[in-house]
Parts: sequence; C-alpha cells; structure tokens
Amino acid sequence: MLAAAAAAAALPGMLGADEAPSPRRPRITGLSHVALWVRDLERSRAFYEGFLGFGEPYSLKGDSGAVQIAWIKINDRQSVELFPTGGGAPKDGDSLYHIALETDDAQGMLDYLRSRGVKGPGGQPLPEKAKAGRIGNLNYFTEDPDGHIVEFTQYLPDGWTMQKAGQSMPATRIAWRMSHAGITVANLEASLRFYRDILGLREFWRGSSDGKTLSWVNLRAPEGRDYIELMLCGARPDTERLHVLNHLCLEVPDAQAAGDELKSRTLPAGCKAPNPPRVGVNRRRQVNCYDPDGTRVEVMEANTVDGRPAPPSSAPAPGG
Repeated sequence: MLAAAAAAAALPGMLGADEAPSPRRPRITGLSHVALWVRDLERSRAFYEGFLGFGEPYSLKGDSGAVQIAWIKINDRQSVELFPTGGGAPKDGDSLYHIALETDDAQGMLDYLRSRGVKGPGGQPLPEKAKAGRIGNLNYFTEDPDGHIVEFTQYLPDGWTMQKAGQSMPATRIAWRMSHAGITVANLEASLRFYRDILGLREFWRGSSDGKTLSWVNLRAPEGRDYIELMLCGARPDTERLHVLNHLCLEVPDAQAAGDELKSRTLPAGCKAPNPPRVGVNRRRQVNCYDPDGTRVEVMEANTVDGRPAPPSSAPAPGG
C-alpha cells in the first residue's frame, strides 16, 4: 500500500501539499474589437459611418478637447476603435493598433496568462489586477510573438458597452457581425504556441493562394464563432501590403447585394475603390473595401458558394 501511494504521488499533474493548482483558462467568447490608427478621423468617420453605414455610440476626448478614441459599433459586442494619430503616419507604418478578445472572467484570464509566462507589450510584466478603463470595462494588454498587441476585455454591466446595448445600430449597417481579424505572422509555430496552445483557439482551416506555400491559418475562439486569421508572410511586407494583410472582416449573407449597395453610396475622397465581388480560395464570395489609410475591410459571405467546405491546404508555411 505504501508503494502504491508513493507511485500515485509521483504521477504527472499530482500536487504536493504546498503546491497550488495552476489557474485554468477562463472562457474566450469572441472578437471584441479591432483598433486602428487613423491619420484623419473625419475621413475615417466618413468611411465607417457614411460609407459602411455604422453608428458611433460614444467617443473619448483628451484635455484639449480633441477626440482620442472613436468607437464604430458593429453590434452590441463588437466594434472598431479609431485612434487618431494627429495627422502623422501610423506607428511603424502599420494602421493596426491592436485586436481584442472578449472573456467573461478578466481577472481569471489574467491569472492564467501570467501563469503561462505571457507578457505585456514590449515584454513588460502583466499587471496583477484587471482594472476598469475609462468606459467602464475590465481590460489589459498582452503581446503575441509577432509583436501584435492582444487586449483582453470583460464587459461590465455598468460599462458603456452594456449601457448602450441596443443603441447606435442603424439600418444602414452593411453588416451585423465581424467574423474575424487578420494579422501578419512571420513564424507559424510560434503563433500557434500562443493562440492555440495557450489561448486555446481551435484551428479549422488552412489555405494557400498558389498551392505551393501556406498563406492562411484560421483559429476560432474556443467558446465562440469568431476567429483570427493568421496571415503568413515570412519577412515583413511593405506598408501597402501590410495594410492589406492586417484586416477585419464583416460578415454578410450576400456579398453581391452588399457590393451593389456600396456602389450606391458615396466613397470618401482618397479611398481606393472596392474590388468587384469575387470568390476567394475559401470558396466564399467577398468584396474588399479600403479605408482612408488603406486598411482592408473584407465584406464576406458566411457560407461557401456551393455549400461545400473548402478543402484545406497541406502546403508548407513560408520558410518551412
């Protein structure tokens, strides 16, 4: 009996008397928002509100009275955050500031991430406590292997997000959901260790634009439908290409109808014209739009054109 007890104590995962159990990962329910640097807030508002038809439920101003953040509301749980740069170029030429994932337990997620060695932007330690930001939601920032900032947020009942539920969602919205965000990735395995192994996102498709080298890996939120699209690029692309790869996707039932509707609207001056509807490698019809800073906004159907799933690619990753 003593030998059996000793053997049981040595089993992997068994805790000693002084050991605390490792924190478990709380739920990650979906994509909260995509935050973008914008050079001209009014032009960006004209694109996201006037052209795409979304509402702006609130904004935050600094001491000077200038807007620091404007929220473009997709639905009650999703938005695009616009951060004016004051007319200067976005940081490092990249318009993507951060992406944000929603959790129902921000403090538990923070404890879990710290236990897994996740760091904040620039390699800084994560905070010990999840605190409410200026709009009343819990939030904090982490960093993925490619230096992308990944925010975690929990909507609180008295925060602005929930207080404005059901508001600022006009009938002019071109879409009712943001299905995914695309981010550039240099090293696929490093990104998979972060998004799959630590965060628990589930891979469901791989695609290749040329059949020779892997281009995309899609990872779904573990407790939701939204996903992150890893845009495999190897070496850092030029700025114009970076704005195409780092993107957000609006889901529509009919991309042709959405494209026709957009043709009837006024495209803000300086914006690249949307591409005609086409069927992508994933067999979904889509229209690509471009905001005043060149950031791509994909308008894509939820289903494939024939109802059949697109076959995944077995091509190697860049540099693989």
